[in-house]
Amino acid sequence: MTPSAADSPAELIISACTVLVHDDQERIGFLEDAAVVVRDGTVAAVTSAAEAADLPAAERLDARGQVALPGLINCHTHAPMVALRGLAEDLPTEEWFNDVVWPVESNLTDRDVELGARLACAEMIRAGVTCFADHYFAMDAVADVVAECGMRALLGQAYFSSQGPEGRERSLDFALRRRGSAGGRVTTALAPHAPYTVDDTDLAATADLAREHGLPVHLHAAENRDQTQTSLARHGVTPVEVLHRTGILDTDVLLAHGTGITDRDLPLLERADGRTAVASAPRGYLKFAWPDTTPVRALRDIGVDVGLATDGAASNNSLDVWESMALTSLVQKAAEGDPRWLTSRQALHHATLQSARAVGLGETVGGIAPGRRADIILVDLTGPHTRPVHDLAATLVHSARSADVRTTIVDGRILMRDRELLSIDVASVVQELEERLPALVDRSHGRRVQQYDT
Repeated sequence: MTPSAADSPAELIISACTVLVHDDQERIGFLEDAAVVVRDGTVAAVTSAAEAADLPAAERLDARGQVALPGLINCHTHAPMVALRGLAEDLPTEEWFNDVVWPVESNLTDRDVELGARLACAEMIRAGVTCFADHYFAMDAVADVVAECGMRALLGQAYFSSQGPEGRERSLDFALRRRGSAGGRVTTALAPHAPYTVDDTDLAATADLAREHGLPVHLHAAENRDQTQTSLARHGVTPVEVLHRTGILDTDVLLAHGTGITDRDLPLLERADGRTAVASAPRGYLKFAWPDTTPVRALRDIGVDVGLATDGAASNNSLDVWESMALTSLVQKAAEGDPRWLTSRQALHHATLQSARAVGLGETVGGIAPGRRADIILVDLTGPHTRPVHDLAATLVHSARSADVRTTIVDGRILMRDRELLSIDVASVVQELEERLPALVDRSHGRRVQQYDT
């Protein structure tokens, strides 16, 4: 008699760990001395270590002293921009774009993008990031890297209206060709850059295409207060109101940053017909000395999910979502003047289920529970900086570091084991990328991909 799937060996059992779980009200909890059983890339069961001890498995991971968390999600980044890390420092936003970043990006080749994406994926895997939402150029190269290295990603080919209709058409072509690729680990979005670089005609056409093809939209919007004030002065509407009148808010949309979201925008976001989420990357806002941060509390009050993000390493210097999680909690306390907001458990909720919903994977990842994909990280809490543990949630948010991630798993595949990367050769990537840097960073030509004027 053919054995049932339940009787056949699991592909992986993670045992003797503490597991972060969510109850039916999405409250954070922890199961101690637990085990996670993985079959066909999916969590088959979360049980006790004792009950899992006699189950057959192709592979076992003894995770004593470690916490199993859902893989972290970077809800907005520009992964290949790791090649520009540290190139444009201590500059206001306008100079950062016009004098350095957009001139350098006019030199980008597909190979530069591929190498940058490889290095970024290595950095994210080592930091426990299993999924990222990327908004950049030459996205076929990024999709190939994601397929090879084993990560999960929401990818969008960015475009400006200055590129003409071809920019929007390339964004659609990429989204349709690559969605569902890499065994379903790649999902795609339409990716207009922002309301200040994409005109109303293109935004409205993008909204129509999103509805026609069932695609989400990922773009920057109301990034800072200056953008909102400039939009009001020039057009009499905020950036969010532009998205409303062009139909973008009637799609499933992921808005990057939103520190310039105003009180008058909130009813539009609340009544939006599509799924609206905002990605917050607080480190970059501090570096640019923006006066505001993402209004997380106001957004949560109207039911808008806020996912954690890093932005690109050219502005943030890091793709460390652990840091974003801690900073989100700290900056929100300061912004609200309330030490009770945002709590460690609230920060973990942003890092798990809210981030998963933000990238359109709310039913697939973001939790460790039967039926969800086995995107799991193991965090070692035996170091002196994490002991003793009086409040596990607080230890994870405010004491643990990305370097405490020991193992990273996506779809049941181990991408890093005991800090050893298994799917990317970092040394060869770094060597070739550094050989290409002189040509990449040359600005003597006087070109730029776009003009920042808000």
